[in-house]
Amino acid sequence: MTESGPPDVPTPENESVDSPVVDEPEITPLTEPVEGVPPVLSTPAEFADAGARLAAGEGPIALDTERASGFRYSGRAYLIQIRRRGTGSLLIDPIDHPDALGPVIEALDGPQWVLHAADQDLPCLRELGFVCADLFDTELGGRLLGIPRVNLAAMVAHHLGLGLAKGHGAADWSRRPLPDDWLNYAALDVEVLVELRDAVAAELVATGKDTWAEQEFDHVRIKPDPAPRVDRWRRTSSLHTVKSTRALAAVRELWTAREEIAVARDIAPGRVLPDSAIVAAALAAPRTVDDLTALPVFGGHRQRRQARRWLDALERARRLPDSELPPRSAGGVGLPAVNRWAGRNPEAAQRLSAARTGLAETSERVGTPVENLLQPDLLRQICWDGVAEPVTIEAIDDRLAKGGARPWQRDLCAPLLLTAFTEPPEVEPASEA
Repeated sequence: MTESGPPDVPTPENESVDSPVVDEPEITPLTEPVEGVPPVLSTPAEFADAGARLAAGEGPIALDTERASGFRYSGRAYLIQIRRRGTGSLLIDPIDHPDALGPVIEALDGPQWVLHAADQDLPCLRELGFVCADLFDTELGGRLLGIPRVNLAAMVAHHLGLGLAKGHGAADWSRRPLPDDWLNYAALDVEVLVELRDAVAAELVATGKDTWAEQEFDHVRIKPDPAPRVDRWRRTSSLHTVKSTRALAAVRELWTAREEIAVARDIAPGRVLPDSAIVAAALAAPRTVDDLTALPVFGGHRQRRQARRWLDALERARRLPDSELPPRSAGGVGLPAVNRWAGRNPEAAQRLSAARTGLAETSERVGTPVENLLQPDLLRQICWDGVAEPVTIEAIDDRLAKGGARPWQRDLCAPLLLTAFTEPPEVEPASEA
């Protein structure tokens, strides 16, 4: 653990009473790209030309992707937006010729990428073969700076005084051809992203948080994609209303059947069959097509065509022996709810309470949200497990490092965790009867 402390961030105690009030800049609407909306590139020849243009540019490269979440099962990129000084903006459609993206991939391997909320875009870019060697995440930078609203439009307004035209982020980007107003929206997402990066980088340096940001950006850049959840069917909405294990099995079988259809057709599962219909069928336990189609949703034309498939799923659940029915709760997965700690592990509850108090105080002092100071899951796990006696700052630092905490987080959090682990909580004196 290094000896560096947190940056000297002004607080109400040390801030000058004569500090000037800084007004928000006047917002200038940015409704279309200055150079116009670029054409959509979709052929190998166009990709080769784009790679050459990007290689001839200079400085960081702004990137964004558009996916079709809520419409498609996959998280693939249906449009890639790129902008670089000296190159201008590029809109790339990777769908028909993903294997021909080599020149663009090569041009992007090395320069710094500038993304907003990079963890949303990196997986689909990696899927296409893109390699990020250096990352700057403007949203994450905003979080470290304690900016209250870190969506792209808010940050562009705050730092650059520009108002982005928004409105199509949740659209079905798998649609072809893409409407002109959607392409305008997409191009604007990278229009001033490099300029936003410059403004955020300067503020990070001014607040002494540039090293923090470098470590955070590197962590996001190299961390693997999350492993698939176990028993994903348990995330079905309103599952808590299903009480019997037989009905839970019906939910599981219907969910699995829906998943198979969604994967095969690349359709978002909720568009195949909504969660509400799965729960309703599991509770009603219909045995015939007429019974099934009498339920909400299942009477529609699409669901009538799949009726036999849904009934087969329900029949599989009905035939399961009791020994193969799912338990009412997942059990044994993760930690118990925090509100149960006091009864199950009172020492852990005390550690967590003290640690949260320390983190809140530190968050206020350095101007960075608590959840960015230390991952909440890691905090809970350390407080639950404890540290072998004798508790030392080195042991806590080692535990934080093994849990993935970055050096700057360990510098801030190890001392306050040591206090939480070693100092008994203050006890209110008992009132006299």
